[in-house]
Amino acid sequence: MDDGTSLDQSQLDSLWDFGDPAASAERFRAAADEADNEVVKAEYLTQLARALGASEEFDDAVAVLDDAAEGLPSPSALVDARIALEQARLLVARDLPHEAVPFLLTAVRKASAAGSAFIALDALHMLALVDTGHEEEWAHEGIDALDSVADPRTRRWGVAFHNNLGWRLLYAGNPDAALDHFESALHIAETVGTENQRFVARWAKAKCLRALGRTDEAIAIQRELAAERPAEASVAVELAEMTGASPTIKE
Repeated sequence: MDDGTSLDQSQLDSLWDFGDPAASAERFRAAADEADNEVVKAEYLTQLARALGASEEFDDAVAVLDDAAEGLPSPSALVDARIALEQARLLVARDLPHEAVPFLLTAVRKASAAGSAFIALDALHMLALVDTGHEEEWAHEGIDALDSVADPRTRRWGVAFHNNLGWRLLYAGNPDAALDHFESALHIAETVGTENQRFVARWAKAKCLRALGRTDEAIAIQRELAAERPAEASVAVELAEMTGASPTIKE
């Protein structure tokens, strides 16, 4: 059984730099070595495995996950959930998404048993990306699960769920329904999200407005974004296509 000791997600966030997985791996390795609790150590090891996987050191990542499982003195649903989630992430990175699905289902079940909404939502988000034919079903399940979540960090998953649904609907030729989800993603981003999530959510909304023929509104948003990030290529391209001007990126 779990002993009630675990890491807050913010503790893991502070060690992550997704742009530099090698440096992140070293931080997680050091944190695992210094941990004074086996559950906490195992959690750090799962993130070490994730960082190694992001560097395509797949065999080492699998070995670290084995160490995380074997180092526990008693069963832990929380650690089981994290291990299953990272096993799935490794399979997706190896272009084996179908094989990842059973691990993601295990992660949802174990995370729910451990009372970790964050990990369950992480797994649901991955299911919404890789479980072919069931993507929208998993996305809606994640959105429904957020209704009972108060933690702001966990609520950020709503940005991803709504954004993914928005793009699926837009590509399917239903921009009106897509706009509802892009606006929901933006609302959540503005409430609990990061600065980058707010930027991306505004860009996606503008893209959808353009598809709806609401070009003036789309241009206004993209110009605001261009003022914030003059070197952002995606904004420059959108403005160029809507205004007929050559895309100009200021360094």
